[in-house]
Amino acid sequence: MKKIRAVALLGAVALVATGCSAGGGGGGGSADATGPIDIWLSNNEQELAWGKAAVEAWNAEHPDEKVTAQEIPAGSSSEEAITAAITAGTAPCLVYNVAPAAVSGWVKQGGLVNLSDLDGGADYITERGGDVDSYATDGDFYQLPWKSNPVMVMYNKALFQAAGIDPENPQMNTYDAFIEGSKKIVASGVQSAIWPAPTSEFYQPWFDFYPLYLAETDGTMLVEDGASTFDSDAGAAVADFWATFYQEKLSPNEASTDDAMSAGTTAMQLAGPWAIPSYADTVDVGFMPVPTSDGRENPTTFADSKSVSMFTACENQGTAWEFLKFSTSEDSDGQLLEATGQMPMRTGLADTYSDYFSANPDYVAFAEQAEATADVPSIPNSVEAWQAFRDEYSSSVIFGKESTADFLKNAAAKIDDLVAE
Repeated sequence: MKKIRAVALLGAVALVATGCSAGGGGGGGSADATGPIDIWLSNNEQELAWGKAAVEAWNAEHPDEKVTAQEIPAGSSSEEAITAAITAGTAPCLVYNVAPAAVSGWVKQGGLVNLSDLDGGADYITERGGDVDSYATDGDFYQLPWKSNPVMVMYNKALFQAAGIDPENPQMNTYDAFIEGSKKIVASGVQSAIWPAPTSEFYQPWFDFYPLYLAETDGTMLVEDGASTFDSDAGAAVADFWATFYQEKLSPNEASTDDAMSAGTTAMQLAGPWAIPSYADTVDVGFMPVPTSDGRENPTTFADSKSVSMFTACENQGTAWEFLKFSTSEDSDGQLLEATGQMPMRTGLADTYSDYFSANPDYVAFAEQAEATADVPSIPNSVEAWQAFRDEYSSSVIFGKESTADFLKNAAAKIDDLVAE
């Protein structure tokens, strides 16, 4: 799923070129109109199975409002396919698995329905998800925060044991302890302690810098109140932490040619619960929160969430809204959890689905972590902003071509200009 997610996100780059276009978003639909609708689902096998079951259950009870589901059309990415559909006025009513970073561009393109304008829309979203204001665009919801994959440190217990680290209690919650443990791992003969992808895609900060920055700041997002936040002591601490890994050869600055966790060439990675099935038969994995400079308890991390959005090309928006609520109900969310192991974004997750977590103890840590997450900010030129950040980060932290102080200053200046447009 990691590879699927990465490929799917690539096309959000297309929003840089198309996000400001007039587009053919449609707009002929009515919030009261009912009848057949089309929806698009992720190509993830487990999510497809969940979606088809939800559609079948709905159709059995609503013969005059049938839902037809299909995978997001093939292309270089799902975001590119969605952007093209908005432009052509052929978008479906609902798309599941929307990346929040793409939403602001589609709002500007005129492609998304304001869910806050629907009957009970804002109340439903906030009652289900709790504190989800960060998913609003200009104060309104154009997306329903649906599921998350809280990022934690996944590690190979056998490699920890071989390096003299207690796999049941690694005690690597501070930067100093994490670096010390990483040196032990490499000294034991493992190629890499932790191997974040060193590639240049705009979303890669979500799996190295950003989770640790959120943890270090108790949830401060990259941009808040129209200005970047990371050219700070906390940002410098995180940047210097990661720079140490590349300088000390604890992390490679080239991409792995295979799955490094399965191959045993790395002992750790940053991942969400989606990764658990990937290693069920190959690696005995453990999980711990991302480290902080002071080793605080219950740190915040990146949610790696996906949303559901309704598109203005949808004619029968009344049916689309009712199906969206049906498919994100407590029962449907429980079925999603059972099918995928991904965390529905609703309050009281662990208590609501206590039977599931009792039967699946590997997922308990992620359910607990889901209570302390933050996501990407809803900002203008979101993809461009993250790309500017990644370019400066790569030059400084990964390849050592400039100081971390210059990286933070330069990236902040570029992002401030972008979000002010």
